[in-house]
Amino acid sequence: MTDWRPWIRDVPDFPSLGILFRDITPLWADAKAFGGAITALADPFRRAGVEKVVGIEARGFIFGSAVARALSVGFVPARKPGKLPRGRHRVDYALEYGSDALEIHVDAIAEGERVLLIDDVLATGGTARAAADLVRVCGGELAGIGVFLELTELKGRDRLASERVESVVRV
Repeated sequence: MTDWRPWIRDVPDFPSLGILFRDITPLWADAKAFGGAITALADPFRRAGVEKVVGIEARGFIFGSAVARALSVGFVPARKPGKLPRGRHRVDYALEYGSDALEIHVDAIAEGERVLLIDDVLATGGTARAAADLVRVCGGELAGIGVFLELTELKGRDRLASERVESVVRV
């Protein structure tokens, strides 16, 4: 098992006082470590019949597109509102400080397609829950959710209790 700590930098008081931000940009800067992380994200789903990978804006695009390549399947971005130019499905969701939404093009996921959802971090689980719901609104079947880093104290997995969730690192 890989010790991922050298590639996860703790940044205190970012983006605001009292928050400990986990910076994973050092991981992306190291080709070997990043490749290992992609393998670790993809491996649990190799036999899951995945046909598409959905990456959540924005860091989920980095991991998701690489996982899609590793699994030899297509990639679909789940974007914030106003970023997609054609017809789209949308799911609105609540945040601790307001609300947000995610969108996917209406033709990005075929009815019944098995979809793997990928993001960088699982925190409270709100964004992942919304993205999972959006995959289903699009007609997809959720094969699972993969994240590089899970912040266990925020209990995001609880919001995803009905889903298969795999994380590379749990802190």
